[in-house]
Amino acid sequence: MTDMRILVLNPNTSEGITARLMAAATPVAAPGTELVPLTASRGVPYIATRAEAQIGGAIALEMLAEHQAGFDAAIIAAFGDPGLMGARELFDLPVVGMAEAAMLSACMLGRRFAIVTFARALGPWYEECVDMHGLHGRLAGIRMLDGSFASVSDVQEEKEAVLVELANRAVAEDEADVVILAGAPLAGLAARVRDRIPVPVVDQMAAAVKQAEALVALQPRKATAGTFRRPDAKPTIGLAQALAARIEHR
Repeated sequence: MTDMRILVLNPNTSEGITARLMAAATPVAAPGTELVPLTASRGVPYIATRAEAQIGGAIALEMLAEHQAGFDAAIIAAFGDPGLMGARELFDLPVVGMAEAAMLSACMLGRRFAIVTFARALGPWYEECVDMHGLHGRLAGIRMLDGSFASVSDVQEEKEAVLVELANRAVAEDEADVVILAGAPLAGLAARVRDRIPVPVVDQMAAAVKQAEALVALQPRKATAGTFRRPDAKPTIGLAQALAARIEHR
């Protein structure tokens, strides 16, 4: 019997990344939780810059508008949480951002967390994501790989040793109490390397699933006041049909 249905929304276009996300999510889901993956049909293979995050956020809103019916919660499964605040404003179901879930979980395990990721281009966007969630005072630092990699879908295997080295440097030099291995292509890596890093390592996707399950169990109401109430109806031109209908209250 299904107790809750959670939409796992990947705003990247890479099916390989979606498979990584689901491989990390499925083992931690509670009995009775159904996880349903959805991959963006347009956009970029993996979001890595501010501009790509803006594009991915708009696509995430379109995907949610089209598919959210029948789900108890949704996860935006890209570490910078593109479109998250807009989704919380526009839709009635709880929407969890993978980055926010990982960071809030890390805050329950230690005073300061480090973010370790696979590309230098991700650093500025991730730092702004930390600021968006009001957690900059809990951030020990962001460590990023230099250089290229052969395949984004396989970057965690290709760069595993270097990522572990960066995590250990974050502990030793940045005094991180917790490490987050960040970026959707690194989903699942934490379980494999946790014994090689001397502090707790948070898996971003596992954290998102458990936070989504917790929110569903809490049965929160949709805000009708404050900054996350659904905006009043407004006419649209040229938007995807389901998103236009949501904005126009049709």
